[in-house]
Amino acid sequence: MVSLFQLLFLQQRRSLCTRASPKRWRVKQVNNSNFPESLQEIKDHIAHSDFVAVSMEKTGSPAPPSWHRLLPFDTVETAYLKASLSAHHFQLLQFAVCPFSISDSNTLVAHPYNFLLFPRDELRMGMPSYSFSCQPSSLASMACQGFDFNACINDGISYLSRVQESVAKIRCGTAFPSFCVMKSSSISTVADTVFVERIKSRIKHWRKTCKSSGTSGNKDEELINSLRNIVRGSEQLRSRPCLTIDVCSERQVQLIVEMLAEISDDLLPLIIPAKSGSTQAIRVVLANSKEDKDFLERELQNVEEEETKKIRGFREVIDLISASQKPVISHNSLNDCTLIHSKFIAPLPPEVDEFVSSMCTVFPEVLDVNYLIRVIGTKRKVANIPSAISYLNNHFFAPVDVKIPDQGTANEGKSHGINALRLCYLFMKLCSILKVSPYVNESSNKHMAAELEDFVNVFHPCAAADIQEAPVNEDISIWAKNTRKVSIDNVVFLWGFKFGTTAGMLKSLLHASHDIFLGEFDVKLVDKSCAIVVFWQPSLSKQFLDVMNSKEVDGALKDLVSDGMRVTSYQTYKTICRLGLWGMNLAESLESALGGSHSDMKVDSGSKSSEIHWYNDNIINFDDL
Repeated sequence: MVSLFQLLFLQQRRSLCTRASPKRWRVKQVNNSNFPESLQEIKDHIAHSDFVAVSMEKTGSPAPPSWHRLLPFDTVETAYLKASLSAHHFQLLQFAVCPFSISDSNTLVAHPYNFLLFPRDELRMGMPSYSFSCQPSSLASMACQGFDFNACINDGISYLSRVQESVAKIRCGTAFPSFCVMKSSSISTVADTVFVERIKSRIKHWRKTCKSSGTSGNKDEELINSLRNIVRGSEQLRSRPCLTIDVCSERQVQLIVEMLAEISDDLLPLIIPAKSGSTQAIRVVLANSKEDKDFLERELQNVEEEETKKIRGFREVIDLISASQKPVISHNSLNDCTLIHSKFIAPLPPEVDEFVSSMCTVFPEVLDVNYLIRVIGTKRKVANIPSAISYLNNHFFAPVDVKIPDQGTANEGKSHGINALRLCYLFMKLCSILKVSPYVNESSNKHMAAELEDFVNVFHPCAAADIQEAPVNEDISIWAKNTRKVSIDNVVFLWGFKFGTTAGMLKSLLHASHDIFLGEFDVKLVDKSCAIVVFWQPSLSKQFLDVMNSKEVDGALKDLVSDGMRVTSYQTYKTICRLGLWGMNLAESLESALGGSHSDMKVDSGSKSSEIHWYNDNIINFDDL
């Protein structure tokens, strides 16, 4: 029988955990129409925040087929290749950003935004318009949530990646000040001296002519000087005379810029880019004075910045987050970061090490709530963020107070992009449960509390297993209840069994087929066509492969081979992921790799982890958001 005191305690606990009801949360919706003013608002909020949570809505997920999804037995390399496939195929339609601050009293102050995106080719340069895949289930889910596809296409915010922006500037051929040209430290050659003297003589003569024509009152002489300027290639920029000098190399650019600084302080060099990305020419502008030159340079830089903002579009928000160096909160850092890199930075590099290095220059600190939940070690499946919040509310006492100062400016009735706000709330609860303080002392120069440093930049989907306990031995470590760490050398892929065979049936067949299977081993179906076999005793996997590939197969195992059963090592799986042999079922892809020229290709895995994490239970998976 429950006492009155217990009832009062439970009621107080429930009210503390839910005093900031998610049903009352509102998110500011941003499209192309209100993007400029919203950009300044979010800039201030990011600057004064402790963390920035991000959440994305795209046109699909890497399934079906099921083996294209990130699986528990994927290594860091294969997981990255699968995430890259998803980032390349699908398109972002929503990008939710929520800068938030934390006080030492478990109060969360959040400023949620949801940006509507569409890759429109506004510059008529073929960027960033490209084909992308859509999955009906994903679009139907968005439609059920009230997503306005017409508004997305007509009023979504466009963008260019950093690489695309550089290409766009080159194609536009817009001149810009040469302050970015570094002074040369190399020794001048005879050819350099001859080139500089020839250009110097030309510029001095042109400058003298321009100065003299400006003081002359004879109209006939002004006409003659104008004709001379046309013949010499002299032009005008904002009522100031300028001269274009063609160059053949970046070395000549450096020499001209250095020489102009020595001649006079009223000459401003502008760089004219070529289509190849190099410099096509230098346009020398003659200002009225040094003050006029400085004014013109600032004016041109402001114009360039305004034009660049139009080119960047939504990427301005990504650059603001990057420049702030604030920690980024994500619910699936590998998928999210590959998507961000692909759409807003540059094409994804082929190697995961290059990706991590590049991504860390953009977002130095990324925290994955998926990882933090695995650290807690929940024993039941949590399908999405709302159910994760519900699970934590029901099993842990971790009160969080949410304040949204901009609640009145949010579009009423709109809940799109609310997952970024939920992530802030979930992150705070996880920190409280893990007894990790996210509070950043204002006197500290760091952007993140020291207690969180162990959880930063974990891009492997199953890496939480590494920190739970020390390794039991050289090959295996235990995590939670039913998870082991195993070397990929002890893993074998098997296919060619009868349709409808279960993992248990297949394990029984293998156990009765050969003495190799008298020891401990596990079988799990990857899809309906293929299974993965894990040997817990070293060297047995190699023995099994050797037996299957020899002519001495006998007994029950020979019958299985006669029925079409085939096996291969984990290296073949890595090969099909690297080569992009994404067949409808895994067996077809493995056959393709073994049957063609791909079978001779060696996959270099020297710098990659050779361990995977074997799961016998369902675990939290945020891919279904």
